Amino acid sequence: MASMNIENVGKAYGSLAVIHGVSVDIPDGEFVVLVGPSGCGKSTLLRMVAGLEPISSGDIRINGKVVNDLPPKDRDIAMVFQSYALYPHKTVADNMGFALKMRGDDKATIEGRVRKAAEILDLVPYLARYPRQLSGGQRQRVAMGRAIVRDPKVFLFDEPLSNLDAKLRVQMRAEIKELQRRLATTMIYVTHDQVEAMTMADRIVVLRDGRVEQIGSPLELYDWPANTFVAGFIGSPSMNLIKGHIRAGATPSFETDDGIMLPMTRAPSGSDGQPAYYGIRPEHFTLGGTVEAKISVIESTGSETQVFARLGQQKIIGVFRDRVEGATDQTITMTPNPALVHLFDGASGLRLG
Repeated sequence: MASMNIENVGKAYGSLAVIHGVSVDIPDGEFVVLVGPSGCGKSTLLRMVAGLEPISSGDIRINGKVVNDLPPKDRDIAMVFQSYALYPHKTVADNMGFALKMRGDDKATIEGRVRKAAEILDLVPYLARYPRQLSGGQRQRVAMGRAIVRDPKVFLFDEPLSNLDAKLRVQMRAEIKELQRRLATTMIYVTHDQVEAMTMADRIVVLRDGRVEQIGSPLELYDWPANTFVAGFIGSPSMNLIKGHIRAGATPSFETDDGIMLPMTRAPSGSDGQPAYYGIRPEHFTLGGTVEAKISVIESTGSETQVFARLGQQKIIGVFRDRVEGATDQTITMTPNPALVHLFDGASGLRLG
């Protein structure tokens, strides 16, 4: 087990900088998820932690020791890739124990560690099978077992569930989180799926264009996004961000670019007339009221109904537990909860208040 400190780390390929001074402190035993859109630098950062990419600037410390120049094999880190990367001609047991064999561990030690990892991952009945005889989820567990047998200080996961179907991804999310709690080991997990990040992480690091946008617990990011990027990225469906101006009077309100008035409980001091974004989560609408929108599409999942609509010329989404019926271009009334409104500066996108 280990703590990790990523200190002002940068990465450049010649004159092209792709990681810009990223700093993250990870205590021993924490599950940290790096999340962001494709191309944000999350996998590059993970590869630098693993020693698979050289660092252009800054330091990476494991238990206080700088490991910038240590080769991957000396960092005591295990990595699980998006591709299972299993040897097709080796059994499950041989795949899991191969790294121990290569470093010269004796047969009894290898068998003991493989057996222990197989028990943790419910793989004991499959130890004599070959990868072709396993399902996708079982192969992913073998890849995880190959990492567990090494008893590393830190586990790294690079989008390990991307190749699985939706149902299996949900199952494997729970299994990986349970594994982390059982092993009490530091884990860094990379994904572009914010649902994975929200359900698995102790803390989330949101990246964009090689920079950290916000670090916090899942609910901190959900309830208090630092800017419009985090507000729009965290949450499914994402937060509605409606452009307009703040009207700070005796009864504060928000006027959209189309002249529609939306309720607020308060306005930041000196913000009257300020261009801003009115942020409201889809589930924080209620049906009925005075705010009119035009239905675009209604999607029912059974347990809830998502209403895609137009508020003036701006698109919004409302999520309701009620069954909602309506046709395209039909008017629907919904009311945002004014106590749950987020305000962001119209120019910088930063949170107001």
